[in-house]
Amino acid sequence: MEVSTDEAVRIYRRHPGFDPGRISRRAKAAGIEGVEWRFKEIPEEAKDEKPSFWRRNLCSIDPKASEEELARFERVTKEHGLETVSVTPYLTTGDLEGTEQVLRVAKRLGARTIRVGVPRYDGTQNYNELFDQAVKYLHGVEELAKQYGIKCLVETHHVTIAPSAGLAHRLVSGFSPDHIGVLFDPGNMVHEGYENFRMGLELLGPYLAHVHIKNTGWKRTEQRADGSQAWTSYWEPVNEGIVDWKQVLRDLKAVGYDGYLGVEDFSGKYGSKESLISYAKQVRAWLAEI
Repeated sequence: MEVSTDEAVRIYRRHPGFDPGRISRRAKAAGIEGVEWRFKEIPEEAKDEKPSFWRRNLCSIDPKASEEELARFERVTKEHGLETVSVTPYLTTGDLEGTEQVLRVAKRLGARTIRVGVPRYDGTQNYNELFDQAVKYLHGVEELAKQYGIKCLVETHHVTIAPSAGLAHRLVSGFSPDHIGVLFDPGNMVHEGYENFRMGLELLGPYLAHVHIKNTGWKRTEQRADGSQAWTSYWEPVNEGIVDWKQVLRDLKAVGYDGYLGVEDFSGKYGSKESLISYAKQVRAWLAEI
């Protein structure tokens, strides 16, 4: 990443406790250059809950959002000199109608990417069948990506058929990297899908389109009935988990990546306000050191 320490770091941040206006103001103040808007309705039963990443997320675009509501997201982003990096939905593999709906919103807001659906893998259906379903879906996605001029990304994500860079590459390698890419997420790969990060980045080559920064740990839980030790994974702050982010940034630099770094901290250790400044400073410090 060719990022000068005198320049604003090309990272974005989303946080469930900020509405679009507040997160845009805070992001600008922290020197952050872009935002990602979550594309998901807030469940009716969660309307009065404390803000959270996956239920009452105040940075969410409701799929039923009116033109007035979409204009609000566009306005607050532009007012603060930010770029809409991505519109990020929770799509199901095969849902081309839903995919096109997201692309329309992304086009409206000037986003460069969206995330697309990847089959869940839980052992109840053969991987090869799921892979074939995903490839069929991506053929339709590629045509939509060409039409809208927005790249569609497969995320390396645990409990899917693309938990690693290698398996994500297998899924996208039959498509043009101009239209289909990979969102590289090492924090997810600690839960499941770990492989040497630089090797995976080298394999992805032109398919590497975006990066998420978060971190993960493992801890012992109870002993199993047979006496063996059980373990569980959990979210850690970015600079406290298993992923050595300074090294991953070196790896990204080595393969020539110069795109956005999307900072996600699901640990809950920091509040909304301090997390923006804290992680912008942390990423800048790492970049300066490498």
